[in-house]
Amino acid sequence: MTLKTLNIRFWLVAIAAILGVAVTMRLGFWQLSRAHEKLDLQTAIQKQASMPVLDANAIVLTKNIAIYLHRTAKLTGHWQHEYTLFLDNRQMNGKPGFFVLTPFVFEEKTGGIKRTALVQRGWVARDFLDRQKLPQIKEDVSEVTILGRIAPAPSKLYEFKGADVGIIRQNVTIEDLSLEFKIDLLNMTLLQIDDVNSVTISDGLLRHWLQPNLGVEKHYGYMFQWWALSTLIALLFIWFQIIRPRMHTKVKVTHEQRKNE
Repeated sequence: MTLKTLNIRFWLVAIAAILGVAVTMRLGFWQLSRAHEKLDLQTAIQKQASMPVLDANAIVLTKNIAIYLHRTAKLTGHWQHEYTLFLDNRQMNGKPGFFVLTPFVFEEKTGGIKRTALVQRGWVARDFLDRQKLPQIKEDVSEVTILGRIAPAPSKLYEFKGADVGIIRQNVTIEDLSLEFKIDLLNMTLLQIDDVNSVTISDGLLRHWLQPNLGVEKHYGYMFQWWALSTLIALLFIWFQIIRPRMHTKVKVTHEQRKNE
């Protein structure tokens, strides 16, 4: 192999290595920026959660309910038990079961405006011997006061069939339920939580809701992988294109010198 050919190959490999290092470094910095974005969002969520408790007036009178996402609200009203749904294949504490959803009618005190919110009341285990058997949930028909965090609709799971009907469902949307039940549901749900300042709710439902997981650690992991790959490319280039050829040349020269002695 001629010297010219060796030089061409060296520079081709060098250009490929430089491009590889540049691309992987850039991807690492992109993952770092994504992690910082998620951290900012997580801080915003925590700030929302620490703000004063909202009342019915604040929720009814706002034109953009999204500004209250993740805030705590206390509402007084009545359950609409006839519209209760059981959301299937939902886990809590690592166990599969149902999320229980029930519309809740509450009233804004100053103007008497009534609105309805879909409440994620909690989790209950299912009967695995009879998958169609529903657990008994206490149905309080009197006026009650509930506490909860404003949240989006329940996360959507993969469906093996078309849209669900009936009391047991895989997924729901606020829009579909509003049309089906002919109720003007607010574009939100309320994750009901136990109020430590009042009488303990005795409906048998668990409310160990997971905090929003934004996957910040995942972005740091990807960042490390990209930068590790970038370092590996640089080290391989240095070893195979610089150090190893020089060591080979040195050994060859030494061998020639011994041969001539």
